[in-house]
Amino acid sequence: MLNFELYNPTNLIFGKNQIEKLASQIPANSKILLAYGGGSIFQNGIYNNVIQQLKGFEVVEYGGIEPNPHYETLMKAVNIVREQNVNFILAIGGGSVIDGVKFISAAVRFEGDPMEILKKRILFTDISKVIPFGTVLTIPATGSEMNSGAVVTIEATQEKLVLGGSALFPKFSFCDPTVIHSLPKRQLQNGVIDAYTHVLEQYLTYPHDAILQDRIAESILQTLVEIGPGVVENPTDYKLASNFMWCCTMALNGLLNKGVPVDWATHMIGHELTALYNIDHARTLAIIGPNLYRVLFETKKEKLAQYGERVWQVSGNTVDDKANQAIEKTVAFFHTMGMQTKLSECTTEYKNTADFIVNRFEERGWKALGEKQNITLEKIKEIVEMSY
Repeated sequence: MLNFELYNPTNLIFGKNQIEKLASQIPANSKILLAYGGGSIFQNGIYNNVIQQLKGFEVVEYGGIEPNPHYETLMKAVNIVREQNVNFILAIGGGSVIDGVKFISAAVRFEGDPMEILKKRILFTDISKVIPFGTVLTIPATGSEMNSGAVVTIEATQEKLVLGGSALFPKFSFCDPTVIHSLPKRQLQNGVIDAYTHVLEQYLTYPHDAILQDRIAESILQTLVEIGPGVVENPTDYKLASNFMWCCTMALNGLLNKGVPVDWATHMIGHELTALYNIDHARTLAIIGPNLYRVLFETKKEKLAQYGERVWQVSGNTVDDKANQAIEKTVAFFHTMGMQTKLSECTTEYKNTADFIVNRFEERGWKALGEKQNITLEKIKEIVEMSY
């Protein structure tokens, strides 16, 4: 097992009607920026519930944070926080809103061009340099409610870039599984596959000695396979909804990547597809992931075979056979969950995508990705072309 440090200060408050505890989690006399996305929180009652709990606080509202939050939109909120001396931020939304709030938190006191936060992937570790924030989760998927990472899109350059650091954990996150009742089927499908691929990025690498980490990862994968189709069709089933929400949080709250090698190349390539074509994040993962496993088959096949045996109960005479079955089982599951697994099913403008992504990565100095840094620009091109 690799050496590691585990730090996660987020107070996760899980279950029905827990929002009644909201006021007790926010420092007294806070001036709050209430940040959210579109209009769904007004239709499903979440907005009213939150406002009811914030009586006695001075609240400034900022709505319109997009899916895949735009730098340009977030900078308007940064200016509001500065001008109105806001000292606490509350995010109501899914991963996009929460990610956006993490950027706002980091950018308000940043000395320099805030664009550098994304371009240089600056890590924030000093809590005195950020604005504290909490979250009320409305869409399970990304795990952003219990981690310190975020992804932001620069609309002007069509780039989707990351930021993070130990100072960017939410102070608290309210996770009520009943919020999924009103979510569209597409968002539920995306949430299942987003969480599933988060686990695969931290699991499908190569054999190692962190036995417990593998078993935890496999248990989340098995649970998502078991409940995924059901929660999409019956989101009012609390057993399904609560396990779904908890899987999404556990998939990316920092526990699975401790003591093990991790990949994340599927995400880095997938981000480019979202930035270029506005394809849902989870759907880019379903497009890229299986082909990355095929191109990197020789270095991943032992772990793929283990995954096939333990999660999908495949059998075969060779490691290669079991590993190939694991890939096909994964693709079949993605299809069951409503995912397309070819880029041409999502856009007609895909023919030069591989060259564009390779050129962009080269410009950024990203010449090798993956747990062994063996996903070269040539292999990235092969993965993307195979995904057409």
